[in-house]
Amino acid sequence: MSTILTIIFLLVTLALIGVILVQRSEGGGLGIGSSQGMGSFMGGRGTANLLTRTTAILGTIFFVLALILALLDRGTAVNRSILDAPAPVIAPTAPALPAVPTN
Repeated sequence: MSTILTIIFLLVTLALIGVILVQRSEGGGLGIGSSQGMGSFMGGRGTANLLTRTTAILGTIFFVLALILALLDRGTAVNRSILDAPAPVIAPTAPALPAVPTN
């Protein structure tokens, strides 16, 4: 079930990215810099747009799926600490003896 939800989550993510990239930029972000100021941000024309509604729906699905996946995988992780693991045993090496010249 988690695999199916993950695939759906990835498809919703790609659709959300595509819908956001298709939207026309209003310049200045949130209506700043336009003659209407913040009044155009919450205007009826902007919220009735099909792409805006699609973005809101996909965003809601994205967050719901993220929460569901987080709750499903909540108990499957093994809680381990690096302090609990035993230290790796490294065998000591003997120092190399210097070569003695033979005459």
